[in-house]
Amino acid sequence: MARIVVIGAGLGAMAAAARLAVAGHRVTVYESDATYGGGVRRFERDGFGFDTGPGLLHLPAVYRDLFVKTGKQPLEECVTLTQVDPAARHVFADGTRVDLPNASRAGTVAALDAALGAGAGERWGDFLVRAREAWDRTRRPLLEEPQPADPSPLGREPYPALKAGLLRRPATTLARVGSRELRDPRLAALLDAYAWSYGFDPATAPAAAAVLPYMEQTFGSWYVGGGIRALADAVYERCRQRRVEFVFDAHVERVLEKDGRACGIELAGGEVVEADHVVSGAPVPSHREGHRRLVPRGHDPHADRADGTGRVTVCLALRGPGESGAVHRTVVHGTGSLPGVTVLRPDDPALRPDDDHESVTVTATVRTGGGQDWSAVAEEMVALAERAVPGLRERLLWREVRTPRDTLRETGIAEVPGPALAGAGGRFLPAANVSPLPGLHFAGGWSHPGGGLAHAGMSGALVAGLIVEGADFRGSR
Repeated sequence: MARIVVIGAGLGAMAAAARLAVAGHRVTVYESDATYGGGVRRFERDGFGFDTGPGLLHLPAVYRDLFVKTGKQPLEECVTLTQVDPAARHVFADGTRVDLPNASRAGTVAALDAALGAGAGERWGDFLVRAREAWDRTRRPLLEEPQPADPSPLGREPYPALKAGLLRRPATTLARVGSRELRDPRLAALLDAYAWSYGFDPATAPAAAAVLPYMEQTFGSWYVGGGIRALADAVYERCRQRRVEFVFDAHVERVLEKDGRACGIELAGGEVVEADHVVSGAPVPSHREGHRRLVPRGHDPHADRADGTGRVTVCLALRGPGESGAVHRTVVHGTGSLPGVTVLRPDDPALRPDDDHESVTVTATVRTGGGQDWSAVAEEMVALAERAVPGLRERLLWREVRTPRDTLRETGIAEVPGPALAGAGGRFLPAANVSPLPGLHFAGGWSHPGGGLAHAGMSGALVAGLIVEGADFRGSR
């Protein structure tokens, strides 16, 4: 039985902790905050509840596997999962609306044809066929297997973009794929929205980001009863059932090394905790000075970067129930400084004081650098949300605005990591799970296979496999 220290209590770190405990190891999690969940948070006030991190779950199979492998109770006995249908309503800048069904290729094609004109659905369907090729080429190396020692092959573009122009060159960014292959600004905006929702600017994201809409439209979107925070609660309880110990309000200053191997951690105040393995769920950029010292909490190494993206969430407490025909998720496409917002209206009694009120969250991806006026950003977000929620201003009781500053305070970094993407010479690949220092591994959204609930959960599975099986581990099967 090995002694394993886990730094941080995000979803990926807890997924690793539970699996390692089941394998017979003694696992202790040290979290600098007072609670678990990392970026999966809930804001509560006056009987209203709001997810301030992700609001929907994609690829629930990742967490089904976690619960199967770590106990007798399957995921569905611990949380309530409901498919969201329609998966999303899109409100385009010209006023056109379309409801896209959950995990139905034929239904999506028919809906796009009806809303955008004959041929629109076919072009989107043809695009998804090419996106599937990219998914099939990268699914295992980017999601289910440890990052290879030489990741350079993943830097090659896997999306079979259509060639155009005199020189017959393929598109290399997602934005160019949209303009060349979809040939309708609304279809291009639909594609762009998937990139923005994961924190990627489609103008710089590789064409391989086509796997994002493919993944959602193929495997579906799911809501967790009580909000996504309920998933974090369930994973935490599974860890406790497997005798994982948690120490909160414990800031890790550095990872200790002995004889060229990680041998424990040092906490603020000088306390030393010895370990045979260390799993760090802290943002990998915080290890930029080496494995020996973590960036002190409150310092963001990317604070001055102009290309970093984070999340702004506006929590809206509304009087009156939602109107007939309201949908769970609406994407409102913008034309101003914001590319758009996502409006979530879960019809969940657990998130409202009674049936005469409604809790609504509005989220947007924003740049984290440059001194943003967050009040102005929130006002623009609410103005866009009015196109999805009739009478919003008249129904508004109060609002709470959460910005990248809150993300920084809660997680140690203002940015929100996106999932790993192939192409672009490897610029969208996160850090490997295996660090240069033997005995130190990385789990969570800032390491392979990247951010997002499903990807973070897979990182925990990969780290546990690497520690338990060692060099023979070839990934999830």
